[in-house]
Amino acid sequence: MLEEEIKNAMKAKKIIMGYRRSLKFIKSNKPKMVIIANNIPEKMRKEIENHTKVFNFEMKIFEGDSKKLGMICGKPYPVTTIVIME
Repeated sequence: MLEEEIKNAMKAKKIIMGYRRSLKFIKSNKPKMVIIANNIPEKMRKEIENHTKVFNFEMKIFEGDSKKLGMICGKPYPVTTIVIME
């Protein structure tokens, strides 16, 4: 399940949170997976989708919104984008 994978990555400290930090990592490294919240703004979604096609890696859409994604990560604020590093 996606939630468990996120929690395991958090425990292993192999996660990057936030749109800007994630995009920076995507451009310079190869992530294991990118997870975006289902309510991410369309412009941000398209930019990440383009990078997934160009650099050929997996992207998943989290079923919950950014607030729930933030809660799973143990943060009191919304998180739109997560990168799980290899």
